[in-house]
Amino acid sequence: MKEGSFMKNSIGIIGMGWVGASVAISILNRGICKNLLINDLNKDVADGEAMDLNHGSSFYPSATVSSVDINDMIDCEAIVITAGRGGTGDESRLDLLKDNVEIAKAISEQLKGFKGILIIVSNPVDVLTYYYQKFTGLSKNRVIGTGTFLDTARLRDMVGDMMNIEPESIHAYVVGEHGDSEVVLWSGATIGGKPIQQWSTWKSEYEVEIAKKVQTAAYEIIKRKGSTNHAIGLVTATLLKWILRNERRIVTVSIVQDGPFGLKDVAISLPSIVSSEGVEDIVEIHMSESEKEKFIHSTKLMKQAIAEVK
Repeated sequence: MKEGSFMKNSIGIIGMGWVGASVAISILNRGICKNLLINDLNKDVADGEAMDLNHGSSFYPSATVSSVDINDMIDCEAIVITAGRGGTGDESRLDLLKDNVEIAKAISEQLKGFKGILIIVSNPVDVLTYYYQKFTGLSKNRVIGTGTFLDTARLRDMVGDMMNIEPESIHAYVVGEHGDSEVVLWSGATIGGKPIQQWSTWKSEYEVEIAKKVQTAAYEIIKRKGSTNHAIGLVTATLLKWILRNERRIVTVSIVQDGPFGLKDVAISLPSIVSSEGVEDIVEIHMSESEKEKFIHSTKLMKQAIAEVK
């Protein structure tokens, strides 16, 4: 990556709607960068957000927020994409597909020469992760969709509520599509190292109930307030922090897969080691036969969605 005026300690955000704004404030509050560069198709929105965020600079670690053109972000260490048409309560994430792929193509054309990490938040995130990787030509490990990272956080929160235990003590993953075909891996879920299904207070019917709540969480929030933004803002900022600090954490994110479970040329979420190189490795986690069947079904749906646009 060549040295540029904004390269060191700089992050870009493209798209300053509800999600972009939440990502921005989460990044600033965590002190992840010194320069936050923001862009929106409506320049007035980006200018206004930059002004508003800078006015709060006394309350977060030292940083400067600037409204810029996309090509001014080329030397950033990471760029977050939140741009795209938002969904309505009765739309699936895949309903957004065609409009947002066109937006992805237009943005990618302005990112030629970018060598950093590209984080995709816009939905349908798996399909868009695939197309951003193809359109930009970046290596597969450097184009990362937030995928089921948020779904996994929701799962742990809901299990925590059910069991009256802090979510941080719960280890359970959601894999596959960030959407209707996602798969909760109950067979490997543990609380304090003990399999969740061996806890005396755990009931098998909880699994169907919680999995459904995780799957429909976004629809329920959109129905009430029009958008999901705060949790995904925190998820994205956390992912950036772990990547840029080279913490080598294991998280469920979406990349274009090439090998694990026989997958090829499809973006989907699996537990992944993230580092300053992006996704360093994929963890081929144990799945029961039923979970594996559901996961393969999810990958097939993503391949179909990708093919619809080709």
